[in-house]
Order: sequence, then C-alpha cells, then structure tokens
Amino acid sequence: MVIGGGIFVVPNLVARSLPSVPWIFACWIFAGIVSFFGALASAELGSALPATGGQYVFIREAWGRMAGFLYGWSNFLVARTAQIAWLAVTFVLFVSYFVPVRGVAAKLLALALIAVFAAINYVGVQAGAAVQKVLMFAKVGGLLVIVAGAFLAAPHLVVRSAPSAPISLSFFGVAMIACLLGYDGWVQMSFVAGEIKNPQKTILRALAIGMTIVAAVYLLANAAYLRVLSIPEIAASDHVGASAAERAMGPAGGTLVSLIIMLSIVGTLNGCFLTSPRVYFAQARDGLFFRKFGEVHPKYQTPGFAILAQALWSGVLVISGSYDTLVDYAMFATWLFYGLMVSGVIVLRRTRPDLPRPYRMWGYPFTPLLFLAVTAWFLVNTIVSRPVPALAGLALIVAGIPVYLLWHKPATQTLASASQAPR
Repeated sequence: MVIGGGIFVVPNLVARSLPSVPWIFACWIFAGIVSFFGALASAELGSALPATGGQYVFIREAWGRMAGFLYGWSNFLVARTAQIAWLAVTFVLFVSYFVPVRGVAAKLLALALIAVFAAINYVGVQAGAAVQKVLMFAKVGGLLVIVAGAFLAAPHLVVRSAPSAPISLSFFGVAMIACLLGYDGWVQMSFVAGEIKNPQKTILRALAIGMTIVAAVYLLANAAYLRVLSIPEIAASDHVGASAAERAMGPAGGTLVSLIIMLSIVGTLNGCFLTSPRVYFAQARDGLFFRKFGEVHPKYQTPGFAILAQALWSGVLVISGSYDTLVDYAMFATWLFYGLMVSGVIVLRRTRPDLPRPYRMWGYPFTPLLFLAVTAWFLVNTIVSRPVPALAGLALIVAGIPVYLLWHKPATQTLASASQAPR
C-alpha cells in the first residue's frame, strides 16, 4: 500500500528544495527512518494489543474512548473515504491516457472501480490479500524495469548535477514532508491485527521487511532519476517518473510509467478496503458507531456492512466532487493521530506497565521522541504554510466531540470481545 503514485511525483518537490544529490538521498533516508520508527511503535502496540481496529484500539487504550472515537470519526468521514474517492478518480485520469473517458462516463468508471474492490474484500480477507500481493509484485517489478532501463541507458544520457547550493533547515524540512507523504501507509497493517496469525511475531516482521523494501525501492528509483535527469530537470518536471522513463526508454517508457501508476493506485485502493473497515468494525463493537458496522458476515466472516458503507460514502464523494478538498483536510488529521498513537507507547508504558509486550520498541524512549518531534514540526509547518486545510481538518475533528457526547454510553464490549475479529 505504501508504494503509490508518490514516488513518480514527490522527487520533483524534493529537488526544488534540495539542489544537491547527497542531500536528496539524505532526506529520503531520514524520512524512511522516521517512518520506520512509527512502524516500530505500531509493532509494539500491535503485539501488545492485537485486536482488529489497530490504531483506533491503540489510541482508545492510551487516551480514552473520546480520542478513539474522534480517530474513527475522521477516518470514515474524510481520511480514508476521501482517499478512496481521489484514488478512483486519479485512476480514471490515467485510463484517459489510453482511452478518452470524460464526464459521466468517468464518474461511472470510478464508481465501478470502487465497487470491484469492495466486492473482492467483501467475500474474504484472503481474496483481498491475494489481490494485494499480485498488485505489489506487478508495481515493484515495473519500477525495477524503469530502474534497470535508466542504468542500462547509454552514457551520454547522464547529465551532471547542478552545483550544490547552501541547504537550510527550512528547505530540508519542506523536502522531508514530501518524502514522509511518500512513505505514508505503514500504519494500516495494524487495522487487521486481530486477523493476523501469530501477531506477536508477524506484525514486527511484516513492518520491518515491508518498510525496508519500500525504502530500497525509493532509493533505487531516485538513483535512476538522477542518472538520466539533472536536478533542475527533476525540479521542473511535474511527472518525474515519466520524464525519466521517456529519457531512458523512449515513448514506451511513458506508457510503462502510466501502467505502473495505475497498478499502484489500485493496489492502494484495494488496501483501503482490506484494512480501514476494521476500524469502524472495532468502533461499533465498542458501542461508538452504528451497531450494524460491528456485524460479521455469516458466510464470508468479513465486516461486510462496514466495507459496503465505506464504498457507498466514497461513491458519494466521487459524485459530489468534494474529495479533493477533503484529502487536503485529512492530511493534518492523519498526522495528529499518528502523534497520538506513538505517544501512546510512552503513556501505556507508564499507565499499564504490566501489559504483556512481546515486542518492545527499539531505542525507547529516543525513537518515539524523535518521531513526535518530527510530527510536531509537520503539524506546525502545515498550520503556518497551509492554514486553511490545517484548521479545516482540526475543525472536522472537533465537530466529532458533540457527536461523541450524544453517542457516548458505557462500554459494552471489552478489548477481548472486540478482538473477536472477522476472518
């Protein structure tokens, strides 16, 4: 899920802020380390609290039911549903590269795409996981073809980098935000923690191997871009991946990149249906969402209604066209809740020291503190540089408080019962 369209676009933003090859690689490496620290926090919490719902469960246990509700509220209302709508519409835009699709036909195709992946995950987590694996191998394989093409290209394609300019902390921070967005998605494996075999070992192993592969692919992709394009060319291109592929492989390269981006998009889209509905399922089991969302399908053993509801609301956003704005609002909320989750490692170490922890976060307390420092910088920078989306995202979270107070009732489900997850 992490490898999406970002790696084909984000290098443009990085090159604008960091006109230096060593600094570009340093930024990608540092952002990968920070993301990995977040994944390690998720691993400790996931192995200690291996219940379906993941991040929702972690925040609820560390900060209380209201914080957990607000996380799920923003997830369903904006964060994941707007992401799904945006992914579906973006996929249609790339389809238009091959076959013109516009107007009503474009929206119908986006809705059909949402319906397909909702149906795949409705009939079983194994079906969704199988599709995810196929898409993963396809998009990583495609990226490696581009990398190989760049490194096998004739020597005359190599363009010397521009002379290094002084690098400021501010510029490095702007570039790092872009890189962090490229690594986003690592937390979503925790959503299905209650359905993972041997979660105490598997969660850590999956996060460690997965994030290592992502970081390696991203560094190889950047090395390929820098081999065939100069930094000014990368900074000037809105589609870095396509520009590099066309330079290395000719017109066929642009077609290949479009296909890989489409695979990346549907891979992330499928992952959203594989993971996010488990959050609403766990909320409903806690009495903090519509009871229907907590039902397990009698035949397929999946949170069927939660999957359908997510698909329907995403479809509404596609039709309304409001998803693009909501995605901007959601990014602030996403990182706010990342901060709450990682700080939950520290809180639970103090408030629940006897909680079984098969895995303890490496480098504690320095690794969570570093992640929290970066998160604070991210949030403050967003408020300063993009106050409207940031404050709108905060307002959407705050709007959930009166809803929670109306909905609030004594918990009827314990963590143990909530962990009776779909299979």
